[in-house]
Amino acid sequence: MQIAVLGAGSMGHGIAQVSAMAGHDVVMRDIDETVVEDGLEGIRSNLQGGVDRDKLTATEMDATLERITGTTDLEAAVADADLVIEAVPEDMDLKRDVFADVEAATGGETIIASNTSSLSVTEMASVLERPERAVGLHFFNPPHLMDLVEIVIAEQTDERTETFAVDYVRDLEKEDVVVRDTAGFASSRLGIALGLEAIRMVDQGVASPADIDESMSIGYGHPMGPLELTDHVGLDVRLHIAEHLREELGERFRPPQSLRRKVRAGKLGKKTGEGYYVWEDGDRVGMSGEWGEDDE
Repeated sequence: MQIAVLGAGSMGHGIAQVSAMAGHDVVMRDIDETVVEDGLEGIRSNLQGGVDRDKLTATEMDATLERITGTTDLEAAVADADLVIEAVPEDMDLKRDVFADVEAATGGETIIASNTSSLSVTEMASVLERPERAVGLHFFNPPHLMDLVEIVIAEQTDERTETFAVDYVRDLEKEDVVVRDTAGFASSRLGIALGLEAIRMVDQGVASPADIDESMSIGYGHPMGPLELTDHVGLDVRLHIAEHLREELGERFRPPQSLRRKVRAGKLGKKTGEGYYVWEDGDRVGMSGEWGEDDE
């Protein structure tokens, strides 16, 4: 199958990687050549890490890389695609524009999917002349390590598109959950609720970020605590989702002021080197602010 992934950031290049690892030919597109090259390098680095840990062979790595090409040309990326997955920033107007541009450049059978974590796929689909081919494919970060993909069924999504989406996710050897298009879907709605409460607990001095995270990772078996996950996702992303859910679902999703302050200060998590933790070269090396050194 031919797949186009629009966006070469952490989510985009991760989706491109897992699609290519499953044997699909992938074109990864972004508006900036440097971002495309960084995305390709991110895939190489992920795959090399898998080789180093004996998770895959050098031959499998080379075969995966051969299936992926990068471009800044939207029409070239999507022209022959059976599936297009947008992984652009979480902005509704931008995503609607991307959906419209993709439809104009593809055949009538191409499935058009969004990797949104909380925005309405129904609203995105409304710009299409054939909205029944729209669906949400919410991958989790990082896509090459996380097993779950949330399949979001818009009001317009038809049975063919839903079946296509389920088959694609299972072909990646990932677990699918199918949800109806509501604010925050299932995962973001629950994840944000947990993350916001963890932030409030830090603000109130209940415990350090590391101890709160360990209570969930060790006590409840979460692969990552809610504050570390916030740093991975990006504090700006989490704030944006929380504000959206507050508009849709009410005051229980009001973002804590400390989250707003960190975002204003540019402390966005792992990608900037500091959020609730301090990061160096992608590794967690300490806790931010008054909590001082990490005890790990």
